[in-house]
Amino acid sequence: MVIDPKNVMTVHKPVLMKEVIEALNPHKNQNFVDCTIGGGGHAEAILSLTGPNGKVLGLDWDKQAITRTRERLAKYASRLVLVNESYIEIKQAVYDKKFNKIDGILFDLGLSSDQLQDSGRGFSFQVNEPLDMRYDAESNPLTAEHIVNTYPLDKLTNIFRENAEEESARKIATAICETRKQDRLKTTLELVGLIVRTLPRKKSRIHPATKVFQALRMEVNNELANIRMVLKDITQLLEPGARVAVIAFHSIEDRIIKEFFRHEATQCHCPKEIPVCRCEHRSQYKIITKKPIVPSEEEIIQNFRCRSAKLRVAEKI
Repeated sequence: MVIDPKNVMTVHKPVLMKEVIEALNPHKNQNFVDCTIGGGGHAEAILSLTGPNGKVLGLDWDKQAITRTRERLAKYASRLVLVNESYIEIKQAVYDKKFNKIDGILFDLGLSSDQLQDSGRGFSFQVNEPLDMRYDAESNPLTAEHIVNTYPLDKLTNIFRENAEEESARKIATAICETRKQDRLKTTLELVGLIVRTLPRKKSRIHPATKVFQALRMEVNNELANIRMVLKDITQLLEPGARVAVIAFHSIEDRIIKEFFRHEATQCHCPKEIPVCRCEHRSQYKIITKKPIVPSEEEIIQNFRCRSAKLRVAEKI
């Protein structure tokens, strides 16, 4: 059976749908984990190919995403197991739900359109909302408002530089520190206005606030550390032949994934001058994508937000 991505109904447009399905290659009665189920588009495609008994375990830290997906995929209720947790809790979720024999795991590390549009949590710089940016307010006390109003200059600079490779990190951080002396920054448009006033105008398809918002969201939700942690954890869950597919949207995330797969696909890490292996490291994966898979021109035209997506795939050996 071949699935047409255009037939998967969701407000959020699943990125690289055809490529993800080809990479994971779901078959009848197989089980998969979608660690960032978001709008449920990828999960729906997998469920449509794994009947009558195949299941999807879907995790998302965002409670609203879980609620929307449960309602939208109600017809798959008997085969869709949803857990409102960050993907770093995958081992516990698999244990609690007795979700055994995993044939593939998917990570889509981008925000869904549902989160960007009127979330009330300030993920988008295009609408006026509180500077929150938490996926789950109940378990996470840290907000973007707290960061921009209390973090010292050097720490703000490092966040913008390390999380988003913002070239004007110091300049923006300085402007934030000067502004907050007069009045606390509380909303997205207050921060956007500050960034626009601070940076020189230049022709670009990317809004000047894009990287700052990315960096703040990643700091609030500890995203880079979580990616490193979960990549190690999932190795223990997979049977030989199972695949891991990861979609990243930022060069830093993609670099973490590439380096992890490369490290775990290497048999020995001893220096070349040592004739006998002493590290005792053994390969865990075979890399399927030597180069990342990127969206086609047609997909970018249909969904400009997917332009920076990169898909990497590895198979457990």
